[in-house]
Amino acid sequence: MVVQRPRPAKERPLELRELPVPEPGPGELGIRVEVCGVCRTDLHVAEGDLAPRREAVVPGHEVVGRVETLGAGVTGWSPGDRVGVAWLNRTCGRCRFCRSDAENLCLDPHFTGWDVDGGYAERLCAPADFVHPLPEDLDARQAAPLLCAGVIGYRAYLRSGVAPGGRLGLWGFGGSAHIVIQVARHLGNEVFVFSRGGAHRELAGELGAAWVGDSFEPAPAPLDAAILFAPAGELVLPALAALDRGGVLAVAGIHLSEIPPLDYARHLFQERELRSVTANTRADARALLRLAAEIPIRTHTVPYPLERAGDALLDLAEDRIRGAAVLEVA
Repeated sequence: MVVQRPRPAKERPLELRELPVPEPGPGELGIRVEVCGVCRTDLHVAEGDLAPRREAVVPGHEVVGRVETLGAGVTGWSPGDRVGVAWLNRTCGRCRFCRSDAENLCLDPHFTGWDVDGGYAERLCAPADFVHPLPEDLDARQAAPLLCAGVIGYRAYLRSGVAPGGRLGLWGFGGSAHIVIQVARHLGNEVFVFSRGGAHRELAGELGAAWVGDSFEPAPAPLDAAILFAPAGELVLPALAALDRGGVLAVAGIHLSEIPPLDYARHLFQERELRSVTANTRADARALLRLAAEIPIRTHTVPYPLERAGDALLDLAEDRIRGAAVLEVA
């Protein structure tokens, strides 16, 4: 499924095409896709919120599959190995950020499904050093959302600075938040969910939220930290206003609509902080996958066949997905 010309999801930006089977280059793996999660970033790519990096890109970066072929120089992998492919496709490895364990801030990064073809396809290629081994006993549909929604949510959780046992607010309750709440509950946090959707609120309650309310509803108690998952800049204000002194709001999305003017006394004074979250490192992914097995995290997924990827994007755009959508490819 190819994005030839970005446009709104209701105008069907994805086109089904037959493409040549990609051959892995040096250091790459050729992978047969089993499933691919549908992430809000895919929607931003398809609709043009993220400026196109190349023509006719295949989106998708929550890929679970099997190694088929090895590029020149690849060691440590064998055909048949179960792998996950995530958003971070490769980094330069040379800049000051890569050299300081901050590869998510690399000056010349490439991303799966944006710079290079992703997992809305039967096959793809990915650098072996950026592919994650997955256990055989982890269900493919369960695993897919962990590879971006889970990883970026985990990094946002860390960026929020919330301590175990603290009060955490989540604005927006989709694929990422329904994973983060499981991490937060495992670490003893009291979680307050702010969401406009009935189905999302219902799932939040099932997953142990201490309180569930509307996106603009006042919090029942001051929050130690908050994470904004919805790409809506207007929600920055109520989230900051809900923070206790010294609280942090982490914005998890790669795209955010315009933030209205802040009132210094109400939104930032008393050392409240607003932080962005930019991509993730491979270490973040490894840590989240370990934690997912330990908890264990259970993702709630809605399956679609590959040829209905456009329906999945539209359902995501219109808030109709309870949990996360997953394309069944193999």
